[in-house]
Parts: sequence; C-alpha cells; structure tokens
Amino acid sequence: MTAFARAETGHVSWEIRSVNQRYLDPGFRIPDNMRVVEPDLRNLLRDSLHRGKVDCVLRIEDRGDDLEDPTIDRAQLERLQRLVDHLASVSPNLAPINPLELLKWPGILQEDGVEFETLLETVKSVFQQAVSALVAMREREGAELERVILERLDVVANIVASVRQQVPGMAERQGERLRERLAELTAEIDTGRLEQELVYLAQKSDIAEELDRLDTHVEEVRSTLKQKGAIGRRLDFLMQELNREANTLSSKSIAAEISIQAVELKVIIEQMREQIQNIE
Repeated sequence: MTAFARAETGHVSWEIRSVNQRYLDPGFRIPDNMRVVEPDLRNLLRDSLHRGKVDCVLRIEDRGDDLEDPTIDRAQLERLQRLVDHLASVSPNLAPINPLELLKWPGILQEDGVEFETLLETVKSVFQQAVSALVAMREREGAELERVILERLDVVANIVASVRQQVPGMAERQGERLRERLAELTAEIDTGRLEQELVYLAQKSDIAEELDRLDTHVEEVRSTLKQKGAIGRRLDFLMQELNREANTLSSKSIAAEISIQAVELKVIIEQMREQIQNIE
C-alpha cells in the first residue's frame, strides 16, 4: 500500500515510504557505521508489515560536541594499509589512494562506545515510531479500501441474483428456438434424438454451480475483510476464484444478456483485484 511516514528525535530522523508489492521487500539507506543495527530494524519491520516495497532512509545530523571525537582503529587501519600495499605491488599502475579515503572504510573510525550504543538505541526507537505511523496511515487507507470493495461485492451479488432469475427460462427459450428452426426444414425429425439434444444442450449451458460458487466467494471475501492481521494474499486468491467462475459463466452462456452481465462481472472483479493489491 502506498504510504509515507516520518519520525525524528533530536538529530535522528527516519523517513519510510511504501508502495504496492506482493511480498515484503525492505530497503535501507543508512550510514555505514549504522549497519550493525540493520538486522534489528528488519525484524521490527517484519513484525508490523507483510507486503509492499518499503524504502527506509536514516538521517543523522551533525551533533557538534555532543559526542567525543572518534578514534582510529589502528589495527584495522594497518590491515587495510597492507591490503593497499599488496594491490600496489601486483598492479604498479594503480592510482595513489588518498589517505582520507581510508578513513571512510567501515570500522576505521570508532566513536565512543557508550555514546554510540545510546545512538543505536535512539535509531531503533525512532524507527519504531516511524513504522507505527506508517502502519496507522495504511490502516486508514485500508478502511476506505474496504468500503470500496464491499460496494463492488454488492454489485457482484446483484448481478449473480439477476442471472439466477434468468436461468429457469433460458433452456426453455433455447429449446423453442431450436424447434422453430427445425420446423422450417422439410426433412422428417427424429423426436427422440431432438429430446436428447435438448437435454445435452441444457446440461452444457447449466450455470447453477457457477452462480453458487460466485455467491460463496463473495461471502468469503466479506468474511475475510472482517479478519484481523494480513489478509491481502487470501483476497488475491479469492479474486482469482471469482474471475475463474466469471469466465466459465461467460463461456457457458447461451443468452446475449447473460454474456453482457458476465463481462460486467469480470470488469468489477478486476477493479477489486487492483484495489486489493493495496491491502496488507
């Protein structure tokens, strides 16, 4: 579901954006020295969201004298320097490396331990606030989507009821048309064979089961919308089932008016399917 949320505390701020996606696909843009907390952030996100492409951006403003000056991990720097020297030995044409670039390597600069741990906790806390705000926004949009889907379900149910009323006379009218056409022929008609063909035609065009299944799926969608938790994937499946029955109804129809209503059914089901992509 498309949504946006922002949360900040002091010099730490998070922005989270989500767009439609069948599965959860989180992405994080955070400073390298914050990567240590990324697994915890992903777990926090999975606890609250189940679908969507989610982009999470962390910004930490310059804190001036809030933290002590960072120190250099000399052992890590020496290992990195040995690696650079080795590269220079095997590749003499390698361009000189700016010493300042070495300081950008993860783990070279270390901040004060106590202050850094406090910063990590702040990052997680503000992230949780942003996720909660994102979920709240998605829930508000979800309530509106539920209303729209329920309205379309009512239309589907009305179309099914209308088609059901036409079913009893449909086979009879088809049989009458067949008899009228045969009456125009001069050849003798085998009455027994005619009755067999009429029975076969009635069985082939019987749509009672499709109508029953459409009613069942409509009620199942309504029931699913009342459930708590992630329901998006179940609704996806129900839309596929509704569409399958609508296609079968269209293929078995022997009346133009029912064919038109079957097409209308498929249009409405597709509209619901597009909306359901936004539901968690």
